[in-house]
Amino acid sequence: MSKPPSQRKVIEIKPLSDPDAKVYPRSISGPYTRWRWVFVWLTQIVFYGLCWLPWHGRQAVLFDIDTRKFYFFDLVLWPQDTIYLVLLMILGALALFLFTAVAGRLWCGYTCPQTVYTEIFLWFEKVIEGERPQRIKLDAAPWSARKLALKSAKHATWVLFSLWTGITFVGYFMPIRDLMHDLLTLSPGAWSAFWVVFYAFATYGNAGFLRDQMCRQICPYARFQFVMFDPDTLIIAYDAKRGESRGTRAKGVDHRAQGLGDCVDCGICVQVCPTGIDIRNGLQNECIGCAACIDACDQVMDKMNYPRGLIRYSTENADSMRYTPKEIIRRAARPRVIAYTAILILLTAATAWSLATRIPLKVNVLKDRNVLSREADDGSIENSYRLQIMNTGDQTRTFRITIAGSSGLRLDGDSEMTIAGGEIGTQTAIVKAEPGATPAGATPITFNIADVAEPAVAVTESSKFWMP
Repeated sequence: MSKPPSQRKVIEIKPLSDPDAKVYPRSISGPYTRWRWVFVWLTQIVFYGLCWLPWHGRQAVLFDIDTRKFYFFDLVLWPQDTIYLVLLMILGALALFLFTAVAGRLWCGYTCPQTVYTEIFLWFEKVIEGERPQRIKLDAAPWSARKLALKSAKHATWVLFSLWTGITFVGYFMPIRDLMHDLLTLSPGAWSAFWVVFYAFATYGNAGFLRDQMCRQICPYARFQFVMFDPDTLIIAYDAKRGESRGTRAKGVDHRAQGLGDCVDCGICVQVCPTGIDIRNGLQNECIGCAACIDACDQVMDKMNYPRGLIRYSTENADSMRYTPKEIIRRAARPRVIAYTAILILLTAATAWSLATRIPLKVNVLKDRNVLSREADDGSIENSYRLQIMNTGDQTRTFRITIAGSSGLRLDGDSEMTIAGGEIGTQTAIVKAEPGATPAGATPITFNIADVAEPAVAVTESSKFWMP
């Protein structure tokens, strides 16, 4: 026997326009959803696997803060190579401008870490708590042993995954094998433990709780994306001319005779949206371009025997002027896109050329300023120099030291030095001259340091020889 209306429990779901309402995305399948999961797998295989890849006895990719060296396969960057990090940021910004001008927010919808980890956390949530209706019902239900068990299992899974993410992230800034050994033996350093917990907490909070709030209210990209958009930028578009007026109808009836458009007003496009927006209200800041609404709408159109594409990837001009796909592609080659592309290609080529021709050797010559010159036991005048030789490559090299300048100068002592890849060698160089061989005062002198096996790897540094 059913309960009287006054005794029935009403489950109230806040409207999606409420910024505090929790969004429960509905699961959907389709080509765009499959592509989104392809990128989830690709990005996470690279992220979780690359730090474990060995390379010449070390980690292939390592931003070693302690030694102040960045390793990227055979490339070793030192603090003196900060210019390359600046160029990398500039290239990233240019790529962002170009990609956004052409394809809108495809980055957000498929490869942004916030989207990727939200997808993973939602999958955990679906496996443990069930599909959208079950999750809504579970959250609205009073606490019970079953609800506590399900919530505990979900959060425990989230925490473990977040910890592994934090460990992996820190593993790019200190050798991950050393980090794992320290964690397993419960002897991590204070800073490494702090950053593991910090990034684990950030992953847990962003992907588990903030989710759509991150995209709708926090992420700055959503705020300035429209500055980079124009009427020919690719967006998720609802075909209002075809879809309106909305309304329910029976399958097989002539809905045009009833004054209805193709939109059956089922609301599934809203239910699958990870940010909880209604794309039928037009392009909004909160739309991340994930195309979940396209997969959902196409399935409804198939069931109603209507053409697909009521919601589709399109552009503002294409939607209003009914461009064909070929016309959309042709209009992508507009002045701003050509300018972005040209600058990006030129700067990328210049950076690649600079890295390819970069000499893996840096030298600092420091003159002993405490004693400008002194008389040696053999009666000659000698000056002392401290040479810092940095082998910025990845292989061990033997360097030969020679000097040039006045014909009366000679190098005394060992003139060769072997330095391992990525290491710094220090050597004291003694330069001698017979009295009167050079004019009194400072005489220019150059130190030439060259690889014995590869003479092209050479650096010349200038200094002064002081004759009293």
